[in-house]
Amino acid sequence: MEKKELRPPIHRSYLRLRLGRAYYAGMRYLLWCSPKFHWARERQQQPLPWVYSQHATPLMRRLQGDEERLQRNKVTNLKIAVPRLNGILLRPGQTMSYWRLIGKPTRKKGYQEGMVLFLGRIGTDVGGGLCQLSNLIFWMTLHTPLTVVERYRHSHDVFPDVNRTQPFGSGATCAYPHRDLMIRNDTDETFQLCLEVGQTHLKGQWRSTRPPQLQFRIEERDARIDATSWGGYIRHNALYRKVYDVQGTFLEEQFLFTNDAIMMYSPLLPQKEE
Repeated sequence: MEKKELRPPIHRSYLRLRLGRAYYAGMRYLLWCSPKFHWARERQQQPLPWVYSQHATPLMRRLQGDEERLQRNKVTNLKIAVPRLNGILLRPGQTMSYWRLIGKPTRKKGYQEGMVLFLGRIGTDVGGGLCQLSNLIFWMTLHTPLTVVERYRHSHDVFPDVNRTQPFGSGATCAYPHRDLMIRNDTDETFQLCLEVGQTHLKGQWRSTRPPQLQFRIEERDARIDATSWGGYIRHNALYRKVYDVQGTFLEEQFLFTNDAIMMYSPLLPQKEE
């Protein structure tokens, strides 16, 4: 496979960034008004009977100082956003928009400054840290027959693989409102998204009206790290999905996507267990 070299991080002027955000935000608001989509908006407190997929991710990493404070703020942000999605029903033919349901994170709603990654730099912003929620939903969705309509990969690889439980590149970044996560139900059964901010983990489930008919396994291939001409490192891989029936009989293999991300740590340094 031919290697593709990413460009170094681009530094744009403040005015260009503001104009770009305004343009893409306007396009997103028009999309949300489009009759092309049947948006999911109905919630149900009672969980549907069958768990199709589930996952959990730790709320806190072992960091220090100001980064630990930003993690605590992230947990606060998750506690505000999760009720906007918890219990949402995705009926046949409907599409779920992550940001359309959550809305704009603002201080007035109680959101706090959390950690964000923008143009290759770690910073802070109101509502920062909600990518953990979009990552969780996307990973669970890959283990269902639901269709991912829109998803944005992370352009930078932030942390080494210590204690990683998912393949590199299996997340979904988010930025209100244009970097959205949209999921469509092309099946003939209803699904329900159930979420909880626990004591130590963010927990999620996709539940359904009927028992699961399929099983899914995600596999990573062509994993490599390439040195660039501008002095950085690019991490690459490809993800595939194998589909099985409930008895474990292999049915088909599906190519999902490739990932190319600029590494924000040196691949030559030893990695220590947390």
